[in-house]
Amino acid sequence: MAATNFSTANRTYRELLGNGLTYRIPRFQRDYSWDEEHWEDLWADLLGTLPPGGEPAHYMGYLVLQTDDNREFEVIDGQQRLTTLSLIVLAAMRMLNKLVTEGKNAEDNKKRLDQLRATYIGYLDPVTLVTRNKLSLNRNNDAYYRDYLVTLADHLPQRGFPASTHAMRKGFEWFERRLRDHVKNDADLGRALAQFIDTMSDKLFFTVITVADELNAYKVFETLNARGVRLSATDLLKNYLFSVLARGGESAHELNELERWWEKMVGRLGQESFPDFLRMHWNSRQSFARQSELFKTIRSRIQSRESVFVLLRDMDEDIDAYLALTQPEGSQWPPACKQSAQELRMFSVRQPYPMLMAAKRKLGEADFEALLRATVVIAFRYNIIGAQHTGEQERVYHTAALKLHKGEAQTLSDALEALRSVYRSDDAFRADFAEKSIKTTQSRNAKVVRYLLCKLERQAGGLEFDQELATYTIEHVLPQSPQGGWEAFSDRDLENFVYRLGNMVMLEAGKNKAIANQPYADKRPVLQTSGLKLTFELAKENEDWTPARIDARQNKLARFATAVWRIAQLS
Repeated sequence: MAATNFSTANRTYRELLGNGLTYRIPRFQRDYSWDEEHWEDLWADLLGTLPPGGEPAHYMGYLVLQTDDNREFEVIDGQQRLTTLSLIVLAAMRMLNKLVTEGKNAEDNKKRLDQLRATYIGYLDPVTLVTRNKLSLNRNNDAYYRDYLVTLADHLPQRGFPASTHAMRKGFEWFERRLRDHVKNDADLGRALAQFIDTMSDKLFFTVITVADELNAYKVFETLNARGVRLSATDLLKNYLFSVLARGGESAHELNELERWWEKMVGRLGQESFPDFLRMHWNSRQSFARQSELFKTIRSRIQSRESVFVLLRDMDEDIDAYLALTQPEGSQWPPACKQSAQELRMFSVRQPYPMLMAAKRKLGEADFEALLRATVVIAFRYNIIGAQHTGEQERVYHTAALKLHKGEAQTLSDALEALRSVYRSDDAFRADFAEKSIKTTQSRNAKVVRYLLCKLERQAGGLEFDQELATYTIEHVLPQSPQGGWEAFSDRDLENFVYRLGNMVMLEAGKNKAIANQPYADKRPVLQTSGLKLTFELAKENEDWTPARIDARQNKLARFATAVWRIAQLS
């Protein structure tokens, strides 16, 4: 990113608002959405800065701004915080105004009121009596903010406004009550109010990132999100789509239609999941794009009003499939499809999603169900047991997605053939499985091992049990924390063999607890009483438990596994 297009600095609230600059929340940016939980958190932070020896400063996070002239700024991220701080200032100003009206130290309080307005809010045009605000809100919130809150109206109307406007009004009134309680015992209420705002404005500070255009703003989002700072890249894309309509001479109907579609989709997906869905959707139909390239790619392709609405319709078509893959429990899919989607999620394997979204659009129900099951098998062989590199896998799935989308793959057989290169052969899979260790101290890994052992028990002709129930637990025959009786294992063997798949069985929970870390000679009689076939056979067939016996059992399980996780057409 060129230095001229990007700058960063720390700024206090006073430095942001007290310097003659103006800030505009884009017309179609997200509405005000903070509630009492957010207000409480901010108020507690503010109070922590007030007492002598209190917090010297409080960090408010990142503020992402876009500007062409370094005088007027669009607020790309941070609008909720800036709006809320403005509400606090306005609440203090309305209280000062009331003191002036009541004649309580009127001259001094009028000066304080005027100074706060000039520093943080804006000024009143003496001719038109129209306020020139330093902060302008979006299309749904600005009129109320400008006409009632900034003017310090005695009565705040409550009917006929969006829910977000009511939230903003409630926030204003909430902070007014808190300020009233905070200064009520002070002999000079006006001075105490002014002091509160003065302290707040100097002790709250932001990291301000200023960019020159939407593309640079999106790069900022990607960089910060990669570091765990969740920003509203979704809003940035929304604003871009609205700007496309604006360039084409938008009608009110088109804007309202875009708003309706967008809110419906974001409402179903959630703000944070939207970018992930968008990438999966795009890669199921278009040339491959990584998350860091997605905004640039979309911006280059979506440049007309018609293309905006084509994108929206296509996205809407794919939402159900994406939600069913990522949240299968709530989907309307058949039980077998739900089960496969749950297994992919348990594996944390998402590379097949674009292909599966394309398949849901193009294949019949039976073929889609079979392809979904096949992706579980491929993921188990390639990712879970094989631990292969996912970059090549993602490209293969994308190629398959495009073949399905374009009609070049029209059957289940066609789709499977496109995936052949990421299907580990039987020989390779058996070899991978025979050496595999899975550290069950991680909860996700423990779920995978339970799933694996449950499937193998079924393949061996044993009991069918629900792997999710607590009736059975994982037993490490060589314990995770061995005590006496394990002399057959060197210190290095202890580390290498405890999490080998051949060392693990499922066991009734009560029996597992009873044998704990005992030697194998004590465990063996208990294992032989298990109702699970694989557990019983381990104890019956092994008089002792050594590294060689673990290897032998794991090779046996590898043969079972090759039959369980297998695609006949590709084997």
